[in-house]
Amino acid sequence: MDDDKPITEQAMETITTAVEATKDAAVTAVKKVRKAAKKVAKKVAPKKASKKKAKKASKKSSKKAAKKSSKKAAKKTATKAAKKTAKTTAKKATKSKKKARKAKR
Repeated sequence: MDDDKPITEQAMETITTAVEATKDAAVTAVKKVRKAAKKVAKKVAPKKASKKKAKKASKKSSKKAAKKSSKKAAKKTATKAAKKTAKTTAKKATKSKKKARKAKR
């Protein structure tokens, strides 16, 4: 402290330097926090997005699989029914032929 300057002036100087120092420290701290937050956001955000995409994809694939299986089942039942009707008609035809032959005798 200078003896030439009045005490009030010296106090004001020290206060202003302290305020400037704290202001600078606060600004740098804010900058560091922002930078860190951006880094964290970059690391976290893609994972969340990929999880959502994976969820959507799994829903889509399950829907597709269900559609496919239902189509397959429908096709199977249709072919089974067609085979069954063909068999029954063939059996009926052979029976009627046998009856006709018996009737001729």
